[in-house]
Amino acid sequence: MASEITYAEVKFKNASPAAVVEVPPETKKHEHHPQKYPPWLPWLISLLLLLVCIAVIIALLGEYVQAGYRREWRCVSAVPRGKGQDWMCCPKGWKRFQKSCYYVSDDKMPWAESVQNCTGMGSHLVVINSKAEQAFLTNELRQSQKGTNYYIGLRAQVVGHWRWVDQTPYNETAAFWRTGEPSNVAVEMCVVIHSTTESHNWNDARCESHKRICEAAAVTA
Repeated sequence: MASEITYAEVKFKNASPAAVVEVPPETKKHEHHPQKYPPWLPWLISLLLLLVCIAVIIALLGEYVQAGYRREWRCVSAVPRGKGQDWMCCPKGWKRFQKSCYYVSDDKMPWAESVQNCTGMGSHLVVINSKAEQAFLTNELRQSQKGTNYYIGLRAQVVGHWRWVDQTPYNETAAFWRTGEPSNVAVEMCVVIHSTTESHNWNDARCESHKRICEAAAVTA
């Protein structure tokens, strides 16, 4: 007799299903990509900076040319004839005395603006150092309207303490005050020179609008 094969379903106790490993979803990596600039950008920036520098240089040269080379000069021989070709030169319209050039203004300005105006022309308010220089200026001013005041480079920061604009020590023995001057009062801290025939013609005055005399060293060529 053929034997019968019996299949039986067998269940095991404490059997657990295969462990399921949960794999977390793949996290996306956020990579930082640096911003890329065109390779020609640094060259462009350098070119722009170069152009700005060139423009500044041209502007400065333009001012120098306008103030210097375009100025007309008048020159006289600084040595006797036959002993060389040295010349003493002053800008056109300026007066020369010894080794200095003098500008006598036609307009009026307060003290501070007068200082700036002379400085802008490469000079300073006149500093009078000798009797000969004082005589030269007095003679030049005789051609002006009598009684007109011209600033010179002498001023007091403290009443009675006079100082020249170029820091030259004030020498009382080389001062040319009018009789009774200076009055040495707080409201008159600037000094003017009068257009008069008198040799002593300085006066302390209010720092208001007056004409002015600028002085610069003559140029040797």
